[in-house]
Amino acid sequence: MFRKTLAFAALLWSSCWLAAVSAQSPVGDYFVYVGSYTHPTPETVSAAKGISAFRFDSESGVLTPLGLVAEAVNPAHLWASPDGRFLYAVNWRTGDKLMGDSVSAFSVDPKTGHLTFLNKVSSHGDWPNEVVLDPSGKVAVTVTYRSGTFSALPIESDGRLGEAFYTDQHTGSSTGHEPPGPHTHGVVFSQDGRFAYVAELGLDRVYSYRVDAARRAVTPADPAYVDVKPGSGPRRLQLHPNGRFLYVNLETTSAVSVFTVNDGHLKEIQSLSTLPADFHGTNLTAEIQIDRTGRFLYVTNRGHDSIACYRIDSAQGTLTFVETIPSLGQTPRNITIDPTNHYLLVANQAGDNVVVFRIDPDTGHLTPANVQVPVAQAGGITFVKAP
Repeated sequence: MFRKTLAFAALLWSSCWLAAVSAQSPVGDYFVYVGSYTHPTPETVSAAKGISAFRFDSESGVLTPLGLVAEAVNPAHLWASPDGRFLYAVNWRTGDKLMGDSVSAFSVDPKTGHLTFLNKVSSHGDWPNEVVLDPSGKVAVTVTYRSGTFSALPIESDGRLGEAFYTDQHTGSSTGHEPPGPHTHGVVFSQDGRFAYVAELGLDRVYSYRVDAARRAVTPADPAYVDVKPGSGPRRLQLHPNGRFLYVNLETTSAVSVFTVNDGHLKEIQSLSTLPADFHGTNLTAEIQIDRTGRFLYVTNRGHDSIACYRIDSAQGTLTFVETIPSLGQTPRNITIDPTNHYLLVANQAGDNVVVFRIDPDTGHLTPANVQVPVAQAGGITFVKAP
């Protein structure tokens, strides 16, 4: 009887939680911003000039080009403030001999979607590849691939970035990565903003940090990290909407791992391939996303050029592989789910395009929405509500 009562309570909680999540689906127009690689390598220059913008109709999935809205060097990853007033971008491999690589802040014109540059600050390491804001919008964090650092920067009331108040230099070594040493690659906040989890690709670790955004304080958790399989290369992370499970895609071994989360402590419980069993080519995973209901998870494959889809058991956290869907372009660098949870957008870097897919709410299956737009060396994608 006790077990039946617990099971019923868990089912009731899950149903209420899903209903609450599903209710938060604002339909309307959005500004979509797409970052790019203007200099894919120090020796090469692409046709990209910076950050491009589109107007997105969340009923039809149509993207209407607004053009180049900010010139910038390698704005590879973007993040919008919770209120949509500001946009932040990493500047990867800038070649700036004075500041080095950086993070930039822009204000968003609420009527046109155009961006105005505010300022930029040092990323405190080389090759920053992701910038993420805490839920309060008071702190931005960034990670650097070449230097292996994790830094936290204050955000002022006018949207400008302050100098980093915390930087952690990762140290150590692992097998199977070139060059050896730390290569920090991804970060995600808990929904309450009390924790940040960081993927350390070069050291095969996932770090946990305690965050106090109001006091602008960050401290490593105890223990500071958990190890994953040597040579697997944890790259990006997503938390389940219920906050109980963390999902990390492994770049080198083309897999996704599941961790339980308990007050910042992580424990790995599952790892699955992102590829079909009959694929034997070269592949690296790139990005990971979870839909707003917490029922489906997606990971991009670069090489197989596909999106792996999984069904999530929200009670246990475990995954069931469903299928892979062609990304309709080469090197799917980024995927982002729109705020209505109806569409998934894919940035195919080498394919120079952004493709829109419809999400089946029952199966998670992705169907092309017959919407593709050209974006040279497409990178990170983010949404801001439009009038």
